[in-house]
Amino acid sequence: MRIPCPLCGPRGNEEFTYYGDADPQRPDPTRPDAEAAFCDYVYIRDNPAGPHRELWYHTAGCGAWLIVERDTRTHAVLRAELARNGAAGPPGGE
Repeated sequence: MRIPCPLCGPRGNEEFTYYGDADPQRPDPTRPDAEAAFCDYVYIRDNPAGPHRELWYHTAGCGAWLIVERDTRTHAVLRAELARNGAAGPPGGE
């Protein structure tokens, strides 16, 4: 699978580290149901068949965080953008 890094150009997926779904939002720890919300946030994930937004880190390249839209049925990469442009970031807000 080739990922089109916006900074380095197309690269093999072995240069990247996959970090999962790009869309989950960290729950508010002050919510009354915070424990259950964090359990869902950490463990419950969709398993879509089709286009899916994923968070990838260019480990062996420029070090950029990317949001990659990939078809999970074919592994075809539909597009990639810098995470700062797509309103996502590294896990845990690092």
